[in-house]
Amino acid sequence: MRSVIRVFSYLRHYPGLATSQLCCAVGMTLAVFIFPNATGHVIDHIIPNPEKHGEFLRWIALAAVGFLAKDGLNSLRIFINNIFEQKVIYDIRSDLYSKIQRLPLRWFDTRRTGDIMTRVVEDVTNMERVLIDGIEQGLVAALQVLGVGAFLFYLNPTVAAWATLPVPLLAISAAIYSTKGRDRYRNQRDASSDLNALLHDNISGIRQIKAYAAETEELDRFNRFSDQLRRANLRIMKWWALYSPGMSFLRMTGYVLVLCFGGYAAMKGELSQGDLVKFLLFLSLFYEPIDRLNSLNQMVLSGKAAADRVFQILDSESEKNAIEGTKLPAKIQGRVVFDAVSFSYQDQPTLNEVSLEVQPGQTIALVGPTGAGKTTVLSLLARFYETTSGTITLDGHDIAGLSKESLRDNLAYVTQEAFLFNGTVRENLLLSKRDATDEQLWTALEASHAAHFVRELPKQLDTNVGERGVKLSGGEKQRLSIARALLKNAPILLLDEATASVDSQTERLIQDALDRLMENRTAFVIAHRLSTIRNADRIYVLDQGRVIEQGTHDELLALHGKYAELCKKSFLGQEPEQIA
Repeated sequence: MRSVIRVFSYLRHYPGLATSQLCCAVGMTLAVFIFPNATGHVIDHIIPNPEKHGEFLRWIALAAVGFLAKDGLNSLRIFINNIFEQKVIYDIRSDLYSKIQRLPLRWFDTRRTGDIMTRVVEDVTNMERVLIDGIEQGLVAALQVLGVGAFLFYLNPTVAAWATLPVPLLAISAAIYSTKGRDRYRNQRDASSDLNALLHDNISGIRQIKAYAAETEELDRFNRFSDQLRRANLRIMKWWALYSPGMSFLRMTGYVLVLCFGGYAAMKGELSQGDLVKFLLFLSLFYEPIDRLNSLNQMVLSGKAAADRVFQILDSESEKNAIEGTKLPAKIQGRVVFDAVSFSYQDQPTLNEVSLEVQPGQTIALVGPTGAGKTTVLSLLARFYETTSGTITLDGHDIAGLSKESLRDNLAYVTQEAFLFNGTVRENLLLSKRDATDEQLWTALEASHAAHFVRELPKQLDTNVGERGVKLSGGEKQRLSIARALLKNAPILLLDEATASVDSQTERLIQDALDRLMENRTAFVIAHRLSTIRNADRIYVLDQGRVIEQGTHDELLALHGKYAELCKKSFLGQEPEQIA
């Protein structure tokens, strides 16, 4: 129940709405007493006495007013509850998304995108049912059961005792169902998450599926996951098919007991006919909310399983200094030092005591074979991951103590795989500088040699590029990614094979722009083409997570070591090809 209580803890932000809900629920509970009492009075005092027949319509009107008051208050309560519930769900979703934004990349490395989406969309919606039904039905039902139950004992304690005899059995059955049902609902949520994760992967990789003619195999895999969800749902439905009718039978025995012992009391003259009818009407008002509480039990179990998954994310450890931490000065010099830095992904060592230094305005190049740890160096500088040991300093500040927002404001990162959001060219560029003018956007596009093809797009800056930029070629996406970095105008540049997706002619154009951009800025460059790195101030050669060579291009060639070997394998007297 801890998760359910945590869901309800969000209600404390809206005390006015909560109080209004309670007042409406109390008013509805009082209103349900009017019709049974009016009915009992008419049967006992109006119908048998002709002299009081003139009061008949008055009591009929009173009965109608009772229903009007009850349903009017119910309408108001539902209206308030909808506002209340949507505000709370908004708060939960906001907290969840905010938390996801602050989680470290290492957390995402072990999670499936489809599973995260399921928790944000579906699981939060299922939590919503705990609020809707928990307040809208649970509060009203509980008040009605207590109020009507007390009145039944006021009418006739003996008959009331027999009438409520099934209640302990109902409570025990509900407790057993709840205890046994937790795993069933948790399995159902997990199966739904697995199916959504597979669907997300298959849609994202639809080109690969078609390219390898794997549609049949993927359909079989989808059907296996879908069957798991089907069986999980059927297990829930099977137990509900036994639980719901069984609870209904127990409730109905209450009516039989009232008919038996109430009728016996009426035959003995201990209970009037009006009071017997009144008792039966009140008994309906007593067991009807119990029926709603039983149905609510199933919804709460489903909501709890969803809430557990949502709070699992909310309870995850955030990035260190995601918001807090020391802020860098408004203007930094850009001196970066790696001092014996080591790092491991899970249990796999990636960097081993890497030391390197770049002075303000210098460009360093990182080269080496695939898996040498080049991209990891940039990831650690951007604090996408935290070092296992060693320190990284920026202008003498240990970046581990810096606010990540402040640190990343001073970095511009162009990754090997250009990523564009499903939006317009303008929206993708503004990601790096929210207040940029159209003139600044076009300047950045000109510098990255992207202006020509953007002008040819149907709506130019306002053209939608599609999911992951699918409407553009690889080279066009990369040039937009470079334009985004140019627009940011950050003092430190991280270029991870920034020209890998363009042809040699376009590469030369972009390299000219990058050369101008890197002037008076600290730059880290990873490249697979010799032409990109030969003019770097210093080149670091990595192999198996270690720096094995360092120096200028000419110095490293003179060593006849790993760097010279890479150049020899790739250069071949022609246009530079891959060296890493």
